Amino acid sequence: MGIRGLMSFVEDHSNEFFIGLKLRDTKIVIDGYALFHRLCFTSNLELRCGGDYDSFADVVQKFFESLFACNICPYVILDGGCDISDKKLATIKDRAREKIQMAHSLSVGGSGYVCPLLIREVFIQVLIKLQVPFVQCFSEADRDIMTLANHWNCPVLSSDSDFCIFDLKAGFCPLNSFQWRHMNTVKGTRNYIPAKCFSLEAFCHHFSNMNKALLPLFAVLCGNDHINLPIMETFLSKARLPLGATSSKGRRHHRVLGLLNWLSHFANPTEALDNVLKYLPKKDRENVKELLCCCMEEYQQSQVKLQDFFQCGTYVCPDALNLGLPEWVLVALAKGQLSPFISDALVLKRTILHTQVENMQQPNAHRLSQPIRQIIYGLLLNASPHLEKTSGNALPSRPLAFSEVERINKNIKTSIVDAIELPKDHSDLSKLTELSLRRRQMLLLETLKVKQTILEPIPAALKLPIAVSCYWLQHTESKAKLHHLQSLLLAMLVGPLITIINSPGNVDPVPGQAQCLAAR
Repeated sequence: MGIRGLMSFVEDHSNEFFIGLKLRDTKIVIDGYALFHRLCFTSNLELRCGGDYDSFADVVQKFFESLFACNICPYVILDGGCDISDKKLATIKDRAREKIQMAHSLSVGGSGYVCPLLIREVFIQVLIKLQVPFVQCFSEADRDIMTLANHWNCPVLSSDSDFCIFDLKAGFCPLNSFQWRHMNTVKGTRNYIPAKCFSLEAFCHHFSNMNKALLPLFAVLCGNDHINLPIMETFLSKARLPLGATSSKGRRHHRVLGLLNWLSHFANPTEALDNVLKYLPKKDRENVKELLCCCMEEYQQSQVKLQDFFQCGTYVCPDALNLGLPEWVLVALAKGQLSPFISDALVLKRTILHTQVENMQQPNAHRLSQPIRQIIYGLLLNASPHLEKTSGNALPSRPLAFSEVERINKNIKTSIVDAIELPKDHSDLSKLTELSLRRRQMLLLETLKVKQTILEPIPAALKLPIAVSCYWLQHTESKAKLHHLQSLLLAMLVGPLITIINSPGNVDPVPGQAQCLAAR
């Protein structure tokens, strides 16, 4: 989520709305999505050639090393799939279009910010390596982050302006003022990271001591990822919102300032909402009220208790539970072993194929792996009878159909792809993990169109990369040349060699980490 113009507004008033912190000796709840994007885009990484993953992994490790050195115990919360209601679909598509334009710019030597496709997986690998506790939520994580941080009375680290709206007991620290690269290590003093914490009290005080319960209404009126009602422009044009005393800086925040000043005159959200509706046609009022109230709920406490996951390794998500998904799927999603791609396919029968930097005149690279995805969709069929009722993308005339949002040239298109029907022993998702290892390996090799005999002389660690390379060679539209194969083989060998060189013994990779682990 995110509220248009709010973050730049509060940053313009940082002296009024933020408190300086020397962060140490605390838990901190981290918005994983915001963090890996921030580290990817502010670390001078190469974004044009498929992913500078080694350098990114080093940056992530250094970030957490800084936290451990200050006895800050991080808990990383990752977004899951799209919300069951699918109310963010329009926003997702808009962002996909923006990414395509940036990817095109990067592909022709220009500027832009597009995460390489595997950046999230690399981020998770580093978390596992460093034993940083993390969980992947079933859908969007913001409310769960807020609820967990309030349970532990610790700050949230993010770059999402919605955390200026949430009522956080220990506050919200924006990533752009979290100076982990400039950790204080003065001899004779305890290490700390300089940071700034947003003060909700100071923010409300600035606007005539407005009731903080009005802020969710401000968020939905201003416009966030969940709501963008054209009819609200009617209200904004008629209400004559008071701007108050504005500087030249303030002029670019007319809507933010006007709404906050206007709302500050009301005692509570009910009174303010009634006054909003007065400006709308009578026939629209009830529907708009229902929608606004629904969106305001997104800023309330979540029912999910993520602390249970960090204490017991499992937690209850009512939305996921109501879908009747197999237990092993829920556990694998929570542990990040299955990506949000899987939950989107399960719940919505629709997936988002993320854009990467490539030749925009050519078919997107995801086309190459479509046969693999069709097998995955086949495995996910008949996961639960409850899913048939929730999937708004299901086509009654095509029960095997899944939707894929993909790049076509420099735009997006929703394509329909049919799942591959699989043998009966694969048709029950709840029992998929009960298949023998041999049968699972056979299914994998059949999917990749590779014979077992080809892989027999290959070392175990290289069997999968070689099998995937064989699949690529069979499906690529342009003929692979010798230097392509040499590059692949070199990449496969360099990683293990570097590991051998850099790991002569079992050395603790992160000094000071044990202290945090003991504190959990």
